[in-house]
Amino acid sequence: MPIFTRISRCAWLISSIFIISNTPGAWADKFEQLAMTPPMGWNSWNHFGCNVDEKLIKATADAMAKNGMKAAGYEYVNIDDCWHGERDANGNIQVDAERFPSGMKALADYVHKRGLKLGIYSDAGWTTCAGKPGSRGYEFQDAKTYASWGIDYLKYDWCATDGLKAEGAYQTMSKAIVEAGRPMILSICEWGDNDPWKWAEPLGQLWRTTGDIYACFDCEYDHGTWSSWGVIQILDMQDELRKYAGPGHWNDPDMMEVGNGMTFEEDRAHFSMWAMLAAPLIAGNDLRNMSKETLSILSNDDVIAVDQDALGIQGFKYSEKDGVETWFKPLENGEWAVAMLNRNNHDVKFKFAWRHEKVTDDLTKRSIDFNTEIFNWQDLWDNNNTGTTKEFVKTTIKRHDVLMLKLTPAGEWKR
Repeated sequence: MPIFTRISRCAWLISSIFIISNTPGAWADKFEQLAMTPPMGWNSWNHFGCNVDEKLIKATADAMAKNGMKAAGYEYVNIDDCWHGERDANGNIQVDAERFPSGMKALADYVHKRGLKLGIYSDAGWTTCAGKPGSRGYEFQDAKTYASWGIDYLKYDWCATDGLKAEGAYQTMSKAIVEAGRPMILSICEWGDNDPWKWAEPLGQLWRTTGDIYACFDCEYDHGTWSSWGVIQILDMQDELRKYAGPGHWNDPDMMEVGNGMTFEEDRAHFSMWAMLAAPLIAGNDLRNMSKETLSILSNDDVIAVDQDALGIQGFKYSEKDGVETWFKPLENGEWAVAMLNRNNHDVKFKFAWRHEKVTDDLTKRSIDFNTEIFNWQDLWDNNNTGTTKEFVKTTIKRHDVLMLKLTPAGEWKR
């Protein structure tokens, strides 16, 4: 072949690669129709950290299948960091044989037989956050391995990623999952450091918007070079992000801490606000040994229905007065969810005068004029508490608690 022809073909190839790699959406080939409502499940990290093994995962799957959580919509049993062994001579990732003696394929089969799905964890860097083998340089190989094991969900972390660009690293793993051929949720976990909401929709089904959560309602846990955040701090970090969420692509304010040491009221408020955010509902407690009160929160069908509403619209803060925030979330069939969150360290006597309010959602262009429209309301935490927007809401909201209502259209005011 003449040298100028070889040069021309080489130049054409380089140009083509450049065009493809820099064309928006060129890698946007994730599995569609996954997570059309926010994913629901459980993750091992918040309660167990590195103390994970086959026995724990089986017992958790059994508990989820029997205690009503599966019936409520929870389906993913997700193993976080520390399941890893070393890579074999061919570079294939292995499980820790002492922790998982039956292997990951057998564990996936066990979970699947209970009508649930198995999730796993890896990292875009050389190592995971706990120092186990990461997927850097092994993305396609690892994705094929996970597919052969029957994995349904991959949480992909961001430790030990020196020199990597987040968007490119997650493009690679997204592509690897598709080429592996098994539909698998990709949970992008780079802590919101690189504005994933701006680029992650074509790549994964959810992306973390913050650093790690901490089992505290209103606090910061300073680790020195980074911090974990309480429920209120994470809630505040969701400002301006709702426009990026919707069916198949969700903002993820991290896994829940319900049942991990906060008060009943704080747990209830935490769960309610995650539902208002249309957030993934990933429990982080010990499902094998939880109180009836914790289970009653995690399995509240009415609150879950707000989170799982098919419109997939993230709620918004409407007003704040005397430390109480009022949030609205548009729902199907002209309904709305409303949450009144008491951020104070004391109980508050609260009044909401519906007829003095007009709510407009700038994102969806839906609005309510309570001076012309009437709604019936139902308290989602107390089925005996009902009313209409003809009358003021007058109640006491405990410290760090929430009043959560669903509004159903009931007609117009008669003049």
